[in-house]
Amino acid sequence: MFSNIGWSEMMILLVAALVILGPERLPGAVRWTTRSLRQVRDYASGATTQLKQELGPEFDELRKPLAELNELRGMSPRAAVTKHLLGGDDSMLRDLESAVPDKQSLFGQSSGMPGASAPPSLSKPLDRNERPPIDLDAT
Repeated sequence: MFSNIGWSEMMILLVAALVILGPERLPGAVRWTTRSLRQVRDYASGATTQLKQELGPEFDELRKPLAELNELRGMSPRAAVTKHLLGGDDSMLRDLESAVPDKQSLFGQSSGMPGASAPPSLSKPLDRNERPPIDLDAT
């Protein structure tokens, strides 16, 4: 319920309540708040069970699209493609990953291609009036 509130915000609220209500009324206010939250939660669960009893199987049909939407929210792009386009079989994606060369072979370090060179090293800044290295593949 309070998942967006961190410990720092809780401490600020506690200090503000202590300043506003004072130490003598704060315990009563906390009891009232917890009792009210518990009552609201009981009302909500009672309404849910009442709807479930009155609607019967139609209630499950109403909840099905919401459950699917919640499932989609937690999916990564890869999981969504795997589930909806590939029918849950991710072997094609694994084969594709193994076919794509890694960074080292793209730059010719492990490919053994003639004329391939490693990208220019940018470990130190250029000196004054020094020309930057030229990447022949990019020009």
